[in-house]
Amino acid sequence: MLNGIINVYKERGFTSFDVCALMRGIAGQKKVGHTGTLDPQAEGVLPICLGNATRLCDMLTDKTKEYVAEFVLGKKTDTLDIWGTVLEEREPVVSEDKLREAILSFVGGYEQLPPMYSAKKVDGKRLYDLARTGKEVTRKPVFVDIHEIEILNIDYPKVTIRVRCGKGTYIRSLCEDIAAKAGEPACMTSLKRTRVAAFTADKALTLKDLQDLKDKGLLSTAVLPTDSAFPDYEALTVKKDFRKLIDNGNKLSLSMIDGKQNLNEGEIVRIYNDEKVFTGLYLFVKAENCLKPFKMFMGE
Repeated sequence: MLNGIINVYKERGFTSFDVCALMRGIAGQKKVGHTGTLDPQAEGVLPICLGNATRLCDMLTDKTKEYVAEFVLGKKTDTLDIWGTVLEEREPVVSEDKLREAILSFVGGYEQLPPMYSAKKVDGKRLYDLARTGKEVTRKPVFVDIHEIEILNIDYPKVTIRVRCGKGTYIRSLCEDIAAKAGEPACMTSLKRTRVAAFTADKALTLKDLQDLKDKGLLSTAVLPTDSAFPDYEALTVKKDFRKLIDNGNKLSLSMIDGKQNLNEGEIVRIYNDEKVFTGLYLFVKAENCLKPFKMFMGE
């Protein structure tokens, strides 16, 4: 079984679940998971976890992401993108200065209303399932972190932006909200996810690329080690005498490790055995002055 992460470039027309299903066939194994949905009409980075790396899917979902999005002013749709039913259409009149001011005002984050056409659940039901039956339900705004917005191009009525944001951000909603603040309707016309954590679009492989590698017997060369998802976490090595403790998933005292000793409460670190094999992520608990298992990646 393959264990690790493949940086997949999802092309338009595929759902995230489609990619997983196809990757099961390419990898020849059932244990495959994705790290956060990407709309069928969107493209870009979709890290796929294989084998024991599927245990980190939820962690990558929480990581910072980067997108390049285009939206068109003067057109509003029910899905907030160009593929929906047009609800309003008019010539935009907002000045470029006012539009730029509106765009940059969202840096830092804001309370965002999840769109009806989304996978978010309300009372156990997916919003898009309700939307397809013509129902609209009350949704609670959720604060989303917008770390950075760069205006790449303004060519009326089209606007292109690069967004670096936290989890749970709907870029379609952001585009509409930006335009609304500037006094205009708008809908997204294209979306490309260019980064998820350390995984970037320029190094991602399409499903065809991966099938070609499989046919040549080289698929394993595309599998990145599990610990490559956590470059920002401190790497610590457990001394040889205490290897059995990590093999069994036990907690560790600081005297059992080589490396950094002045850890902060709640800090997560990468733990390796004496043969430099990554075994898992541990959490420092200051009150007990020890490291406790957080996510273990040993075994199948």
